[in-house]
Amino acid sequence: MRFLMMMIPRVYQPSTPEAERAGEGFTPPREGVQEMMKFNEELAKAGMLVSLDGLHPLLKGARVDFAKGKGNPTVLDGPFIEAKEVVGGFWVLEADSKEQVVEWARRCPAEAGDVLEIRQIFALEDFAH
Repeated sequence: MRFLMMMIPRVYQPSTPEAERAGEGFTPPREGVQEMMKFNEELAKAGMLVSLDGLHPLLKGARVDFAKGKGNPTVLDGPFIEAKEVVGGFWVLEADSKEQVVEWARRCPAEAGDVLEIRQIFALEDFAH
């Protein structure tokens, strides 16, 4: 089974005080990056890591909204004021169970206030009915 594990960092969230939020030119602190790289290497050695990436803050993003229907999307450049939770990075993991991914998530060197969300990825056989 494959799972998507998303990092929802505190510094990307609109509810975080503005002075503490990631802004223009933000990069994660070097020490945090080194800790995360070690965690990622451990995932790879365990044979679970399919892919991973970190994402820039909302300021550099865009959102394409299809609320008005197909063929008529609205494009909004970041930041998105209505966003409540913002993904800052992700892992795609191959695992035997959700519980196995949860155990790895507990080991993640996340900062205080960060959240990890885990979601199973649909496989082709899920649509075979």
